[in-house]
Amino acid sequence: MPHRWLALIAHDGKKEEMVRFATEHRAFLERFPLVATASTGRLLMERLGLQVECLRHGPEGGDVQIACRVIDGEVAAVFFFVEELDVHPHDPDIKTLVRACNISNVPLATNPATAHLILKSDLQPQ
Repeated sequence: MPHRWLALIAHDGKKEEMVRFATEHRAFLERFPLVATASTGRLLMERLGLQVECLRHGPEGGDVQIACRVIDGEVAAVFFFVEELDVHPHDPDIKTLVRACNISNVPLATNPATAHLILKSDLQPQ
């Protein structure tokens, strides 16, 4: 089986939280190929030097691109730090990603607490 990706997404109000999380768990994240929506991926590359494949911005279809990879069995886990108090015009895309994770039985962390639980699991790149 080919390597499976970790997907990283953070709404604007959660990007710094994602940077802190990625900084703290860099060694774990580097064991996997990483994919992210555009601005989250670019931020992680610029601030931490991580190798990240950047897809489109979430509102431009990036969440759906990741959902497709989840459905295709290419994603081991999704770390999607959600800003629940904001209105998101691409909410249907977000729901599509959540649905894809649920249908495919792929772990989905929407906050650092659940992300830490996934890190304690036996998640492997392949």
